[in-house]
Parts: sequence; C-alpha cells; structure tokens
Amino acid sequence: MMTGFLIALLSGALMSVQGVFNTQVTRTTGMWVSNAWVQLSAFALCFVLWLINGRDSVSALAEVEPKYMLLGGVIGAGITWTVIRSTADLGPAKAALLIVIAQLTVAYVIELFGWFGMEKAAFEWRKAGGLVLALLGIALFQWES
Repeated sequence: MMTGFLIALLSGALMSVQGVFNTQVTRTTGMWVSNAWVQLSAFALCFVLWLINGRDSVSALAEVEPKYMLLGGVIGAGITWTVIRSTADLGPAKAALLIVIAQLTVAYVIELFGWFGMEKAAFEWRKAGGLVLALLGIALFQWES
C-alpha cells in the first residue's frame, strides 16, 4: 500500500515536470513535433527496458479484449496535447490542479459504475464531499486578490 502511495506521488510529480518540459519543447518545435517526440522517446525507452527485463510476448496484444483497450497510446497522445495546451494557457500549477481534479472525478465515476472492467464500488458521501472540497480548493487557488 505504501509503495503504491509513493509511486502515485512520483507519478504526479513527473507529470507536472513533463508538462513543463513538453510545453517548452512545443514553443520551439510546434505541437505535433513535440507530441511525436514524446511518444517516440517513450517508445524507445520502453523498447530498451523490454529488451533488458524479460521480453513479454508482443503477439499477446492480439489477445487483449475488448479491443478498444488497446487505445491507451492514442489516449496518451491526447493527454500530452491537453497537458501542453493547458500548461501553456494556465501555467503549470493551475493546469495541474484542474488535471488532477478531472482525473479524480472521472476515476471515481469509473469506480462507481464499474466501467472498463474495474470492480464496481459503492457510493460514499465522504468521497463525494472530498471532490466538492477539491473543487472549492480550485476556486480558492484561482481567486485573484
């Protein structure tokens, strides 16, 4: 449990740094060159790690069901695009705050309805209250004095 918690914190930190890096690269290269570089460099790293760490069967991708689950890379390109645009338009802190709240809200809805093969969770008022509190935090964070 603690390992998952620490990895999630690292993930959030890496996403914030990546958003800033990608936004800076986009200023020089343009959106789609930057996005392609992100995806290509990620592929290169994954390929090297695949060579080092065990070489799971690539052909197993054909067995994934339902097939739409294979769209993670396409979604990743959309994530890269939206993070770059929101970071450029709002700055890294506001963009990250809104991204995290949207992520939390959608993840909770996925759990509530058991979508995409996830185990269905019962509605809990404290979780809904936490989301409302987070939304109030966004309003407070964006309040200009």
